[in-house]
Amino acid sequence: MSGKVRISALVAVLALLLLPLAGAVPAVAADGPTVKLSKSQAGTGGSITVSGSGWRAHALLMMLICGRATPARGVIGGTNSCANADGRAVTTDAKGVFSKKLPVAEPPVPCPCVVHVATVTGVSADADAVFQVAGHAVEPLPAESSAGRLSVLSDTRLDGSSGLLTWFGAPPSRTLVFTVGNAGSSPVKNPVFQVGTSHGVFAPQWDDQQFSGTIAPGGKAEIKLPVELSAGAHGDYTVSMKYGGRVLAEQPWGVGRPWGVTLFWILVCVVVPAAVFRVGMAVVDRMRPRRAARSTGPPRHRNLPTQLTLRMPKFGSTAAQEEAPATSTLPWFTPDSDPGTAGRLSAPHDDSPTSPTTHTRKGST
Repeated sequence: MSGKVRISALVAVLALLLLPLAGAVPAVAADGPTVKLSKSQAGTGGSITVSGSGWRAHALLMMLICGRATPARGVIGGTNSCANADGRAVTTDAKGVFSKKLPVAEPPVPCPCVVHVATVTGVSADADAVFQVAGHAVEPLPAESSAGRLSVLSDTRLDGSSGLLTWFGAPPSRTLVFTVGNAGSSPVKNPVFQVGTSHGVFAPQWDDQQFSGTIAPGGKAEIKLPVELSAGAHGDYTVSMKYGGRVLAEQPWGVGRPWGVTLFWILVCVVVPAAVFRVGMAVVDRMRPRRAARSTGPPRHRNLPTQLTLRMPKFGSTAAQEEAPATSTLPWFTPDSDPGTAGRLSAPHDDSPTSPTTHTRKGST
């Protein structure tokens, strides 16, 4: 009896130990973003509720109904196979969960169809859920190519920096670098990648870039693709890389403002008006009529300080006295007949006859 009790207790202990492990299996399988639909089939004009979990917090997502797609192969034709006009945007909450209604619309290509949910900004992530549009045509998917399949093995990065010319409005350029691996059974020769840049809510403009080389099955290679923006571009951009109709990588790119262009226009607004003003003043000065001189003689009071300086005598100097002009006598006076001069030659005396001091000779006649 005691042995049965021990076995039962051992089984209970083992069940308690295995229960957390059994509950952890779905969590591991559900790792990553997931999408769930309220209905697996609906007709045009109706709506379904799309919910998801495991997404990045506060991420902006786009929900689309796409044809010629399966969760295993993805959307073969890219967003060109989706009903883009009837798509809806949704933002996840702080836990990475969302739920929103999506109107049912027929995609431009036959089914099989999926509800495709993908991130709009930030790190690329997507998920698909099987959906059937009632009444829409269904065709088998095209045969999968036996060629190699490339997948991105490392994070993408942008190499390069801006120079002085970029500061003055030259086109910014970088090099998109990433590593891909060949998961197929045959080599991939000279793969062609599509590189696109998008700004804000605008769709990327794709440009084909070919990699020269061969990637063997199970091998990997580092890919470097040039990326260039238009002249004067600035702001937040997103560089995307697409191969085989699927977006494999996205990389944000913050481009600084070309302040040299702003400085140039400030100088133009300051220098050009000043130059125009100087030219205008010169023209006005040349066209202004000149005033005629009133007399042919030298202008008055122009050299007055110089003339006063020349005319002022130098006091206390014998040379100034010698240079001073001598006073000429008047023509009707002579040195002897000059009253002033005669009076100064002798001492003053009185010549009147009644003077007591005057002595006369006797006998003079």
